[in-house]
Amino acid sequence: ETVTIDVEEQHQGSVMEKMGIRKAELTDMAPDGTGRIRMDFIMPSRGLIGFQTEFMTLTSGSGLIYHTFFEYGPHKGGEIGQRKNGVMIGNATGKALTNAIFNLQSRGRMLIGHGVDIYEGQIIGIHSRDNDLTVNALKGKQLTNVRSSGTDEAQTLTPPIIMSLEQALEFIDNDELVEVTPESIRIRKKFLKENDRKREGRSAK
Repeated sequence: ETVTIDVEEQHQGSVMEKMGIRKAELTDMAPDGTGRIRMDFIMPSRGLIGFQTEFMTLTSGSGLIYHTFFEYGPHKGGEIGQRKNGVMIGNATGKALTNAIFNLQSRGRMLIGHGVDIYEGQIIGIHSRDNDLTVNALKGKQLTNVRSSGTDEAQTLTPPIIMSLEQALEFIDNDELVEVTPESIRIRKKFLKENDRKREGRSAK
């Protein structure tokens, strides 16, 4: 694709860095004399997946971008914008509970909220570390007859990350899929069972 970008000069560095990660090659650059700069790139079409949202964030909504098909070319190897974080994977099917989500928040950012139907193998959060973690989001609060200090405090949940289809497609790794229904967009592992994922991981080595 040929990609033309028009941004304020203060955003030039961050935009060029992100375009480089997506295997874009700068072909032309020219300031317009009013504090903005125009840059032309050639980049793989797959590098544009998910970039629109990231670009608007980088430029605080002030950037302009448009692209057109350029030519077919050899595949540029390697990952584009490879994800650094692992994910949290649900280990059971049912409705996610506040207590479980509250406890999982310390492990990373959640993709689901209370009462959401989930299934085994569904990706329900982004792990703060680089490894995948199988977790239980259905575990309720243990009920006892004895009240202790702090046990009845309200559990506050951080609002979950809601991904668009484009963001989900950019987010997934090679062993993951995006599931689209009229009601929702979910991300899941190709192999829903943990044992199947471990077996596949061993055979891939």
